[in-house]
Amino acid sequence: MFMRCVRFCVLLVLCLLWAAPSGAGHELPFYPSYYPQEIRIQTLPPAAAQPLLKSAGLHAYVGADPFAGGRAPADLKPVESLGGYVVMTFNPGSQAAANRESRCAAARRIAKSLGQAPGLYVPHPYPVTPYDMDYLEHFDLAQSAKQAYAAAPAGSGAALLVQPKGQLADRLVKAPARGGKWDATIEEVAVEGLLASHGLNLDGWLGPPWLKEGWFHAHLLAAGAVSDAAERQTAEGLYRRLSSGAFDSPTARIELARQLVSRLAASCERVVLGYTIRREYFNAEFSQGVENIAWDSQTGFNSAIFLRTVKLKDFPWNGWLRLGIASRAAAAWNPIGGFSDPAGRLLWAAVGDPALIPEPYGSGWVANRVTPAAVTRPPGSPTVSEIELPEDTLIPEPGTGLFTDAGKGKSARARITYRLVASAFHDGTRMTPADAAYAYSFAYRWGARAGGRAAADPAVEIATASLRQALVGFRVIKVDAEVKKYSDNTFTYIVPVIDVYVSGGALDSNALAALAPPWSALPWPVLVLMEEAVKRGLAVFSPGEAKRRGVPWLDLARDAKTKEALFALVETFAAQAYIPPALKRLVTADEAQTRWASLKGFYAKRGHFLVTNGPYALEKWTEREVVLA
Repeated sequence: MFMRCVRFCVLLVLCLLWAAPSGAGHELPFYPSYYPQEIRIQTLPPAAAQPLLKSAGLHAYVGADPFAGGRAPADLKPVESLGGYVVMTFNPGSQAAANRESRCAAARRIAKSLGQAPGLYVPHPYPVTPYDMDYLEHFDLAQSAKQAYAAAPAGSGAALLVQPKGQLADRLVKAPARGGKWDATIEEVAVEGLLASHGLNLDGWLGPPWLKEGWFHAHLLAAGAVSDAAERQTAEGLYRRLSSGAFDSPTARIELARQLVSRLAASCERVVLGYTIRREYFNAEFSQGVENIAWDSQTGFNSAIFLRTVKLKDFPWNGWLRLGIASRAAAAWNPIGGFSDPAGRLLWAAVGDPALIPEPYGSGWVANRVTPAAVTRPPGSPTVSEIELPEDTLIPEPGTGLFTDAGKGKSARARITYRLVASAFHDGTRMTPADAAYAYSFAYRWGARAGGRAAADPAVEIATASLRQALVGFRVIKVDAEVKKYSDNTFTYIVPVIDVYVSGGALDSNALAALAPPWSALPWPVLVLMEEAVKRGLAVFSPGEAKRRGVPWLDLARDAKTKEALFALVETFAAQAYIPPALKRLVTADEAQTRWASLKGFYAKRGHFLVTNGPYALEKWTEREVVLA
């Protein structure tokens, strides 16, 4: 009798859910996905997270171990991912480390003199770790480095003055330098911060295809520390060959990566001593916990894959997900140069829907809102053979972002045919090919150098470098309508089909597809609005430019003065039915009028301009809590 009642209640809940209204980004909020209907993100220290995790007041704690390596209750399950790298950087002015030989010898001695941090720090004197996706390609080099460090004499590391930076380094360095003089520093470089410093996570793009490769991380860590001009030039040449696909085979690619890492490590100006492990907990209690957990091997719970897989046990669909995080959101909330701190990245992972998502435990990419339906290459050598571009292929112009027809005689190394899953934006308008095209225009207008001029924003230049290097042109083929039936419900999906022509040589098909996918998580009016704010000196995209120019860092939600100025711009553009020059051929006046009016209405209702096509919308926020619906 009890089980009959349970089944009846479940069926009743399902019937009620079936009648729920549809939402932006996903045609129903509960089916065919497991997305909770609300996410609440609280800022609280690890000690405060402990009792909440135990009582299911929190379902997961993002970014830190609330039990500090101690024993957790049986219902709280840990997951582990790469936390960061322990690196030692030598002082260029140190006489004790004046040349390569002395630096390398000193690094080995200092490494041997360090204290222990069980469970947090793993000694590993090679930049590519077991958490990097190409570790097996470097395994023998990593073993050789371990043997060299193990054979170093012990007890003489104290002869150099070592300055610790951060809590972990304080534990590792037994006799820290005093009085301002130092020969070397030791610090932990978090992998999330390392990637964020490179300007990744722009609009709907999460980074280059090699985002999770160890050679890429090694380049980010050490390239800037190489002082010898010839060595630096050699390393940059190897990096360009890897990132452009200038190799003939997978074997050649592996050899290039090994050479790059070896070159970067050879000078010993910045040395990787080991890596740290991030341990995060979630509540797996039978009824009140969560399940179906996926996390990223390098960013853990602070990833798009976690928020798109986690399911509450109490609810077959929907429910209220409660997450905790240690640090409050300090970075500006804008999807170009903002969302760059841990809290911001978590928020953007929920609000912004990326084209592709990094494989959680691999180096490839998973289709999310864009599916590479076909990759076409010409026969012959991948570094020589090319495909001719149709004359009406559109090519973005560096510096202006205007689209010009390819005309005759243009070619590319490969063509990727993408199918986009278009949906409604949070303001009720539906995505069109113009939104995806305008993201390309933006990248070339703000990130590309033209006519000897510097890029409009260095942060955008860095974030779009691989995309602009790869993109040759794009062509909107058609817009399909796909009809699918789920039980008694019929859904019609609007699917733009876009051909993208790229360079890329011998990159594999998955990497080629991740180079320059046609996508935007934002409607084009929001991109235009942000651009105009920057052009008029109201704000800037990135923190570096904010500091340099003394202008506010653009925030679409929390800066009342900026929002007031943005609303005035929206009213002006709505009155004009404004169409940016790059979209004159792709947007009609009526469409523009509808877009601006919808954005204006969204702001009147929501009080912010963070409009996306993702599964969650920003509902409300305080200094300590963010609610997503």
